[in-house]
Amino acid sequence: MKREERQGTILELLSEFGQIEVDEIVRRLEVSPATARRDLDSLAAASLLSRTHGGAVSNSVAYDLPVRYQKEGAAVQKHAIAVLAAGLVKQDMVVGLSGGTTSSAIATQLGMRRDLVNDSGRTTFTVVTNAVNIASSLAVRTHVKVMVTGGVLNPRSYELVGPFAEQALEKVTLDIAFVGINGLEAHIGPTVSDEFEASINDLMIRRARRSYLVCDSSKIGHSAFAALTRATFNALITDEGITAEQKHELESAGIPVIIAPAALPGR
Repeated sequence: MKREERQGTILELLSEFGQIEVDEIVRRLEVSPATARRDLDSLAAASLLSRTHGGAVSNSVAYDLPVRYQKEGAAVQKHAIAVLAAGLVKQDMVVGLSGGTTSSAIATQLGMRRDLVNDSGRTTFTVVTNAVNIASSLAVRTHVKVMVTGGVLNPRSYELVGPFAEQALEKVTLDIAFVGINGLEAHIGPTVSDEFEASINDLMIRRARRSYLVCDSSKIGHSAFAALTRATFNALITDEGITAEQKHELESAGIPVIIAPAALPGR
């Protein structure tokens, strides 16, 4: 793995978990402790993180990300969902990723899938996204072809929306799509906080051969402002926090549920 890719991975991990240890970098990236420390020192010199004894902590993500990202929690649950979702992606697939914190976690996991890396530099899969932060995080992955839709930037979510984004999505076919949502109730269906995001998410699902809603269990049983009204998706991927009653209600309403097994960050 090239130096830029290693450091990109380190920053992605800090974005997701807030801190990282040298031992974790050694294990994940298969580098020596000396190389891990040099990468951390280099990133610290660029003011992209703060060094600690044995590792580093993020010193920029909290104020760089929009409010939607700052308030999101459930990192362990999102990690579990992301690991399961990323595991569904195979080489040469075209993958759709909407915006949102869970989708961002999936992008992180996809970027770290060593079995999807081709040392020859050949593109091994394609990501189509309307989220500029996801596109930026994958830009250092030379084996990933990234297509970003056009559109108007929503500063609350880093998502591109509007007719230009829709026109771009209408011209592509996705093998699989992962769509983040802000709420899900059996009698209402999936919802998000913005009507323009709802329209893009609907379209991304319709352009995909297989599509999955992704959200942590805290969003189940709640609804947001705008409903996804025209989308037919394969299943919901969520975490073990979903109750048996919630699962039964969703499946009775025709929404299959896939539960991601608990996974500690870094596992």
